[in-house]
Amino acid sequence: MADELNKAASEEYKTSSVEDGGEEGEIVGESDDTASFLGKQITMKHPLEHSWTFWFDNPSGKSKQAAWGSSIRPIYTFSAAEDFWSVYNNIHHPSKLAVGADFHCFKNKIEPKWEDPVCANGGKWTMNFSRGKSDTCWLYTLLALIGEQFDYGDEICGAVINVRVRQEKIALWTRNAANETAQVSIGKQWKEFLDYNDTIGFIFHDDAKKLDRAAKNRYSV
Repeated sequence: MADELNKAASEEYKTSSVEDGGEEGEIVGESDDTASFLGKQITMKHPLEHSWTFWFDNPSGKSKQAAWGSSIRPIYTFSAAEDFWSVYNNIHHPSKLAVGADFHCFKNKIEPKWEDPVCANGGKWTMNFSRGKSDTCWLYTLLALIGEQFDYGDEICGAVINVRVRQEKIALWTRNAANETAQVSIGKQWKEFLDYNDTIGFIFHDDAKKLDRAAKNRYSV
């Protein structure tokens, strides 16, 4: 693609130079067509296979009486690589978020809630980090998601970063918890992408709903 663009730009430059009375290779100014061509290339975006939505759960908006997930709000949906970077470069990274904040990135139209039909039968892998130490791994997780790096990419729902007093946790949500082959593959690849050496566990959402903190890992890698 780059060679084709360079060749087209070169041909446009040669043609405009000769037509304007200059010799080939002499700069005599851009034609309107050349400027238009270059402008289109500069504004061309790189579409992603899926659209993704960032969600934020503001800790100041939470109350003990409110239902879980009631304070989660969508903040931006993007479908091109350039749009992702525009948002990512203008938001707080995990180390700068307030304690209690949850920041999500899910495939568009999938809500980061157990009750969402796509998530209902799923589960999650979780990685733990010391406070302020998850920024790079959060970015690499996002890039793996939107770049479709997982062999079982259709199983992916999204990811969330949870900021707490002493630690930060990144969880990767998937849709079919009972599909052990897919879940183990996703867990192993995620660790490889992030060069994460500790053992990680996978919890079924059903177990988490019934047992809360007592839920046990069904898979480990």
